Amino acid sequence: MQIQTLAESISPKNRPYVQPAVRAVHEKSPRNSGTSGGTLEMMGAAMSFARNGEIYGEGEAADYIYKVVSGTVRSYKLLDDGRRQINAFHLPGDVFGLEAARNHHFSAEAVTRATVLVVKRSALVALAARQNDVANELWTLTARELQKVQNLMITLGRKNALGRVAAFLLEMAGRGFDKHILELPMSRQDIADYLGLTIETVSRTFTQLENNSAIELPTSRRVVLRDRGALNRLNA
Repeated sequence: MQIQTLAESISPKNRPYVQPAVRAVHEKSPRNSGTSGGTLEMMGAAMSFARNGEIYGEGEAADYIYKVVSGTVRSYKLLDDGRRQINAFHLPGDVFGLEAARNHHFSAEAVTRATVLVVKRSALVALAARQNDVANELWTLTARELQKVQNLMITLGRKNALGRVAAFLLEMAGRGFDKHILELPMSRQDIADYLGLTIETVSRTFTQLENNSAIELPTSRRVVLRDRGALNRLNA
């Protein structure tokens, strides 16, 4: 599988923002050092995407599976009324683009400049058919993504703005960030579109949490978790 072929086949709408990596990627994320992580690294080609560069679009053929090496990726759907619903943020070590159907149900974009491993789906499926450990790891990845979706549905359906933002901060704290200091790569608008809120509500809620001494905001992207107990109670 040649890198040039990958560059020509991924998201033709944003091809100028996609640059093939010049060497194989050997770094392994501490959050995802299982069999499929090593398999993806051996089988995949590393590609770089500019900030806001499209990796794939909704409705495009789901011919590839992706793993984030560096940076952050968002997957989202544009609703009929023009709003954007982000369904996931993919961080280093995360695998995304797994689909049950032949086409993608969501679009994927780089939140920041990102390097992503790209693997031919058919090749990985064929390997999983021969090796049980790879098949089991893919099943685990699929179950993990389903759990994330279920948690997001609960957050959107059952919690007010304070509960949603608290849930988001605790989620990020548990996904490879420092447990107490978060350097968020996503904007307030991204967070709003993920939590089903307006950007004004998200900004007010961050301010309210800071006024209540639950968090501290040294900058717009840095969040210090001062009272995890208070955040857990809001997330209950």
